[in-house]
Amino acid sequence: MKSRLFLILCVLLAVGLFAGCSGEFSPFGQNGAFDKAKISVETVSGNSQFAFNIFKQLDKEDRDQSIFTSPLSISTALTMTYQGAETTTKEAMAKTLGYTGIEDGQLNESYKNLIRYLKQLDKKVEMNIGNSLWVRAGEDINEEFLAVNKDIFDASVTQLDFSKETAAGEINQWISDATNEKIEKMIDPPISANVVMYLINAIYFKGDWAEQFDKDNTYAAQFHAGDGSTREVMMMSKNGKVEYGQGDNFKAVRLPYGSGNVAFYSILPDENVPISDFIAELNLNRWEAIRDSISEKEEVQLRLPRFKLEYGIKKLKDSLVRLGMGEAFSVTADFSGIRDGISISRVLHKAVIEVNEQGSEAAAATVVEMKESAAAEPLTFIANRPFLFIIADDETGTILFLGKLYDVKP
Repeated sequence: MKSRLFLILCVLLAVGLFAGCSGEFSPFGQNGAFDKAKISVETVSGNSQFAFNIFKQLDKEDRDQSIFTSPLSISTALTMTYQGAETTTKEAMAKTLGYTGIEDGQLNESYKNLIRYLKQLDKKVEMNIGNSLWVRAGEDINEEFLAVNKDIFDASVTQLDFSKETAAGEINQWISDATNEKIEKMIDPPISANVVMYLINAIYFKGDWAEQFDKDNTYAAQFHAGDGSTREVMMMSKNGKVEYGQGDNFKAVRLPYGSGNVAFYSILPDENVPISDFIAELNLNRWEAIRDSISEKEEVQLRLPRFKLEYGIKKLKDSLVRLGMGEAFSVTADFSGIRDGISISRVLHKAVIEVNEQGSEAAAATVVEMKESAAAEPLTFIANRPFLFIIADDETGTILFLGKLYDVKP
């Protein structure tokens, strides 16, 4: 496999092209020039560590169900918010997001180039990323904060009368457009009178396998869920050359999309290792070891279930507080770089994925709501029990999506 900058994963939620405050916007922003060399290893590493940290927190909350997230979407929405954080609030957010020691200029330059790079990473893979800010009409928001989000994140900015009956619907429509109608509703009306702003990140991903599964080889099989129950699934099948690895308590396969820069990793713990125990030990070094174990093998029997998974709308406040970001949600929060007297009230996340013989289609959205404070035998990889999966860009090491298949719903 190609060498990578560090690790891999996550993607995003954001959408938009700045169109002033008229309410007009394009959900997919601009595809400007980028310089991949300016995507710092430190930023990618911080994003990847945050990806594993937030995923482990969610697994503690949802041990007995499947999970699917876009860590990059979450990171992007929170990094947009981070632009207005000051003093100890900024320090706590930096620690949680993995940005401690990274200068603002380096961080922003990395994001600016990363977003533009990901929009163009593979002609055979559809990747739409957008960001938007929705500001309560009449609010006096720091112009520098708005300018940075427009420039770095290609974020649209819309002034909106939140008291209108249609306000939540307008924001939800933007999210729907940005995710190719995969996520249609994140915000329930009516919008509370003390909401000042929404910062939204959205992503849509569709990639065909570089080598597709033959539908004629798909068959009915048993999947053994994490709770001990058994469910019939449609199991995709192929034999032959597969990028395969194994190590301490796991097997793994890499299935590339399109031209091969982006890939789906499936990581199957040994039968005696509960999936949540495996996740609890997952970190950057472990992930690097998993990836390094993988190489092309001539004879592999690969079995992977065809599945759809929808996760959320998940409220991330508790998980983020446990990771050290509690001040941002409190009355002592300092977001004076946006305006005085506001804090984060909610961080909402939803992600969906479908995996079939052709490839994968996935979407995610993150909403940050700001309120006024207050060998002889062939190798086998048979995913007939809970497993971990990752979609990653192997050129920059950016993790786009991260999931756990605990059960397969009919």
